[in-house]
Amino acid sequence: MAATSHHTPAGTAQPPLGLRERKKIKTRSAIRSAMYRLVAEQGYEATTVEQIAEAAEVSPSTVFRYFPTKEDIVLTDELDPVLAQEMRARPAGESPIDSLRHVLALAAETARGEEREEAILRSRLMVEVPAIRARMAESMSVTSRMLSEILAERGGRDPRDLEVRVFATALLGALQETTLYWAERGHRDDLTVLVNRTFDALLDGFAR
Repeated sequence: MAATSHHTPAGTAQPPLGLRERKKIKTRSAIRSAMYRLVAEQGYEATTVEQIAEAAEVSPSTVFRYFPTKEDIVLTDELDPVLAQEMRARPAGESPIDSLRHVLALAAETARGEEREEAILRSRLMVEVPAIRARMAESMSVTSRMLSEILAERGGRDPRDLEVRVFATALLGALQETTLYWAERGHRDDLTVLVNRTFDALLDGFAR
């Protein structure tokens, strides 16, 4: 999910990952960090996959194995599996929407501190690079299905239900707009506050 970090939101202990999965995450992180360094120095268009591979100390084929396109390096993170884990760890009596709001607000907090510069660059690229925005639209269906399954599991519903699918898709589109809004306003807003405003807008419309 765009505009979020690859780190686990604070406050919930997760079971240890296996060695193979840790190595995959380390490699993806190295590729992503290398790209951000290069883009900050020379711009997105001038940065090639070959340069990214060299900076990350991997082969170009390894980059493509983890990220099918250069745009995916910007857009792909480790949030999807973490989101499912965090949602399952929320209190049983909590509504699926409240659980999701809590988890995503925590994820937004990773845009602070030492990860702020990376989050700012990532969101700026989403605004400035048409190819990244186009790839966001292409990849939304995969994330939407994942989110539908999480919401359905928490709410005891079928992920194929129209209402579940509509809310999941609407939320993803809304979060993308939130990221663009944050970037267009010079990143001066608190992203956690914006995420909560996004949920309010979806649930209440223009009533507030």
